[in-house]
Amino acid sequence: MKHTPLWLSTLAAALLAVQPVHAADLLETWQAAQQHDREFAVARAASLTAQPKRDQASALWRPRVMLSATGGIAGSDTQTRGAQFETPAFGQSNDVAFSTSVSNGTLGRWAVSAQQPLYNPERSAQQQQLGLSADLADLEWQAAQQSLILRTASRYFDVALAQETVRVLRQQRDAVERASAEAQDRFKLGAAPVTDTHEAQARLAGIRAQVLAAESDLQIKQGLLADSTGLPPASLSTRLPRTQASAQVLRPLQAWLDEAAARNPQIHMQQLAAELAKKDAQKYSVRSSAAIDLVAQAGRERLSGNGDFGNASNTASNRMIGVQLSVPLFTGGYRSAREDEALRLADKAVAEAERTREEVTQQTRAAWLGLQVGTERLQALDEALKAGTSRRDATQVGRQVGDRTTLDLLNAQNDTAQARLAVNQARVALLLDRLRLAALAGQLDGTALQAVNTELDN
Repeated sequence: MKHTPLWLSTLAAALLAVQPVHAADLLETWQAAQQHDREFAVARAASLTAQPKRDQASALWRPRVMLSATGGIAGSDTQTRGAQFETPAFGQSNDVAFSTSVSNGTLGRWAVSAQQPLYNPERSAQQQQLGLSADLADLEWQAAQQSLILRTASRYFDVALAQETVRVLRQQRDAVERASAEAQDRFKLGAAPVTDTHEAQARLAGIRAQVLAAESDLQIKQGLLADSTGLPPASLSTRLPRTQASAQVLRPLQAWLDEAAARNPQIHMQQLAAELAKKDAQKYSVRSSAAIDLVAQAGRERLSGNGDFGNASNTASNRMIGVQLSVPLFTGGYRSAREDEALRLADKAVAEAERTREEVTQQTRAAWLGLQVGTERLQALDEALKAGTSRRDATQVGRQVGDRTTLDLLNAQNDTAQARLAVNQARVALLLDRLRLAALAGQLDGTALQAVNTELDN
């Protein structure tokens, strides 16, 4: 068996190490999060309870059949006095006494019973509660899916901005290092004061500290995204929005407010919670206390053994079918107390639903204004970046001819770096506001995420 030479293995490892890292796609990241995000896994498990709740609601009005069987050792003593006894052979006898006795005999008993609800307001309210609970589980699942998209996009762009921050700060550090070395050379030649050297060294120490902090922040955000997606941190080279993104036509605010009021999952969840509380109060009302059931039963009991009068055996069979009325006459105040509690909880649920509606309205307005103003703000930041870049280049030339100091150049470089980061942050904020607005209107799905993904830089 031939072995690969050591130098060849080392070269192959080196070539693999210098290969560029594939920039993670936003859709790929979201798809990975669907399989690894722990919060989403909890929501998925909770969503699976919807169908069993609907099955329970359907089963409430189906007949219930129960079989019971008993076996054991039992005793029985009966005495009858004043009975009338009549036979063809002996005629009629009055004041007859009968006695039976079984001590420690063998008992066998079985019974089959069936019950079909005919009228039961409490059970009707319970059935409606189960249906509402299933609908609530479906809405929670929809909200969880939208939350996953928002959470993944936010973490994705956090990593993208952190990577861009590290890149810009490293470039700035390299520029300050060059400026510091040049300041030292100019000082040695007598062409610049020593203050230029000190200022450059102080700025270099500060920018190095910023780079270390930015690198640490990047590792934390990469770890958070890696944990929720299962992707290795080394592959999380994310992408920022393109410089020239496609213009989006923003619908009027009222249209978005109407859409949010009609389709927002959080609003519907609170409304269902209020309905659930009302149905719970309905279960304990006076009108729901009575119940009518169709009942049927068949059974048999046999007790045999020895008693005071010798061997004995008692056998009894019973069968019945009819209608049963059940009315609680007194429960110690339990039902009325439960009804009062449920009514107060229903009032609370209604108030929470109104509060949620107000919060969603405010959030929708904020996201809409963020999109409306964000485009103009981004244009202003772009212009500021261009002006800052021109200022930096002019300061560089001015410093070379002695019209500007090293501190002037360092300040211009720092302002340009901050302007570049502000532009990228504004672009990310625009995309996230689009996703938030879609989520508030109940429209956030893979299609909306795909539209955002197409606007990322290649």
